[in-house]
Amino acid sequence: MLTTSTVSRAGLDAIALKPAECDVERATAIPADTIAIDYEGREHVPDRDTIEALAADARVLLTTPVRADGFDPIGDNSLATELPPAVDRILVAGHPAYLTDDERSRAVAPRLGAALESAPESWVGTESVERIAMATGATQYDLLSRSTERELRALRAAGFDGDIAVYAPTVLSDDEDVILDAVGDYVSRRRPVASALPESGDEQTDSRATGRAREVLLAAANDYALVGTETDVREQTDALREAGGTTVVGYPARDIEPFLE
Repeated sequence: MLTTSTVSRAGLDAIALKPAECDVERATAIPADTIAIDYEGREHVPDRDTIEALAADARVLLTTPVRADGFDPIGDNSLATELPPAVDRILVAGHPAYLTDDERSRAVAPRLGAALESAPESWVGTESVERIAMATGATQYDLLSRSTERELRALRAAGFDGDIAVYAPTVLSDDEDVILDAVGDYVSRRRPVASALPESGDEQTDSRATGRAREVLLAAANDYALVGTETDVREQTDALREAGGTTVVGYPARDIEPFLE
């Protein structure tokens, strides 16, 4: 990793991209050793040329929902077999918003097992399938929450010695309005945050938030995202590694531009 880059100064080991939100091809300019590409539906999976261009200079991991047609290792696996050999995978159950009713009904555990047989270097997403993911022994891909550091320490104390990657929306700014515009809506959907917000039902979750709602959202941004100056974020990423995380993956919640420097 380049020691003079923003990515390095912030203590990030990898950058995650949402292809529905940004031009993934621009990621070739991000000075990171690892690029993870989120899944936001089949129509947003980058084409082979784009993936190969990224893989020329970085390790590329493509998120693939094992219940989705095209990535189902015990069903339609056509999209997975077309991936470039240099690309690794992040195996996930799949967000229901990107799955059909039939796909949502499919069992996760046997599909994760089958996918790991053909792609043993894959990471496994833990969201909603924590015990199943842990049972695979593969690198755990965990979503940052207010309890992440405590859980990491508990896992290490219990003897778990596998790799644990932590994923978090990242905002390289200490401007409260910028932070709320970038992650306010995201953190508002986390269950503990939603229960703490005022019950009027018409509260804003971005920079327009005021009063109690604004306080709750800003506190939640520090629990569920990496926010602040490069130094602030570095303190957070160092704390995650000290607790037992092996890789910190930042998703540029505003724009990838700051991460190109």
